[in-house]
Amino acid sequence: MDGILTGPDLGFSFAAAWQGLYGMAYLPVVIFCLALVFGTKPVKAASAALSVGIAFIGVVLVIGMFWSVLGDVSQAIAARTGIERDVIDMGWPTAATIAFGSQVGLWVIPIGLAVNIALLLTGITRTMNVDIWNYWHFALIGALVLAATGSLVMGLGTVALIAALSLFFSDWCARAVQRFYGIPGVSVPHILSVQVLPIAIAVNWMIEKIPFLRGLDANAETVTRRLGILGDPTALGFFLGLGLGMIGFLDLDNPVTTSVNAFAVGVSLAAGMMLLPYVLKILMEGLIPVTDGARQFVERRLGKREVTIGLDSSIVIGHPSAMASALILIPVAIALSVLLPGNRVLVFTDLVVIPFIVALAAPIVRGNVVRMVLIGTVTLTLGFYIATALSATFTLAAVDAGIAQPANGTELTAMGDGFVWVTYLAVALTQGLGYAGLAIFAALIAGAFALLHRYRAALERAAGADDPPKED
Repeated sequence: MDGILTGPDLGFSFAAAWQGLYGMAYLPVVIFCLALVFGTKPVKAASAALSVGIAFIGVVLVIGMFWSVLGDVSQAIAARTGIERDVIDMGWPTAATIAFGSQVGLWVIPIGLAVNIALLLTGITRTMNVDIWNYWHFALIGALVLAATGSLVMGLGTVALIAALSLFFSDWCARAVQRFYGIPGVSVPHILSVQVLPIAIAVNWMIEKIPFLRGLDANAETVTRRLGILGDPTALGFFLGLGLGMIGFLDLDNPVTTSVNAFAVGVSLAAGMMLLPYVLKILMEGLIPVTDGARQFVERRLGKREVTIGLDSSIVIGHPSAMASALILIPVAIALSVLLPGNRVLVFTDLVVIPFIVALAAPIVRGNVVRMVLIGTVTLTLGFYIATALSATFTLAAVDAGIAQPANGTELTAMGDGFVWVTYLAVALTQGLGYAGLAIFAALIAGAFALLHRYRAALERAAGADDPPKED
């Protein structure tokens, strides 16, 4: 949940204010209001909202610990490699500041809500996206289009289209998320996470064609069965953290300090693996009255139509397979930063967003860690070249938002949106073709919704769902 996690200090900014409001008060207020609108009794609505608020504070605390620990160890690993690149990964907090500090930032929330309501009422989407904080992703992509084209209209148009695209992806994987993660009535419209779906499906299809890779199965359940205590999610987190800590903090002259630091990383990750399922259980219980009320509300007004509540992808990254693959991918990302020819990006601050990038591949591969690591490697490889191509535009958008341009020709990016193919597609189409490119982008999204409505069962199965969908 990159909108509300502990990270670098943003200072007294609009982004920081929203971050604090979201984490402590915003989401419970929205849940309470939604529950009342859906006809839930006030006492029950208040109880549900409080449960969701408590659960999200728990998620913030646990994942914030992940951010702190993994941030330290990943920076140590990066420093140990001695990487030199001229495009710096500035991290999501700075990217969020650019988003809300841009000319499109003021308009992103009303535009995002208007698009969601319109598509929901017309039956085009099933998702009610209450993850308002992460609208900053829409704003950032719009800001990049504005920087690339000089057109505020195209920037705002892009915001609307990205908002719609996030709902398409959310609808596409909703049943898979509910099945695999066991969270009924929710979906994930977080653009940073859902963009992995086509990549994951394509890579998984290729793996099926390679006999050696096809036979490798290393999901959490298999590891637990074969390795006993060593395969327990808590133990898995400990040993992965211990290994990462040894790599990052190795000091041959001071083995005691090395051991203590590595042990601390291992215990911290083990704690997160143990605590997240408990926190998410509280979240699921709190959401039940809201999701049930949403279905009844829509059925009363629009017939028997399914509605899901769109939440941040932090609700899914705590799965053992997602966390294990993400931890493995941190050193992989650093290695790619060094080895990829033509890459100019130095990964640093945003290495800890990797769990958000790969989590939604888990339903597609049934939690197979080997496949998730391969999918993540392909996604990150593509991302390095996308970030390299967009670095000049990213830097211009940062300067337009009041962020000082780095010295010596250094440019900026962020592993989050800067590595995302959706971002590149939006910028490339609008920069290359102007309003025609924006129209093409809109047509592609409309076509995607049409395909989903026509071939929903097949597409949902491809995303990892097993059960047949309900009719529209």
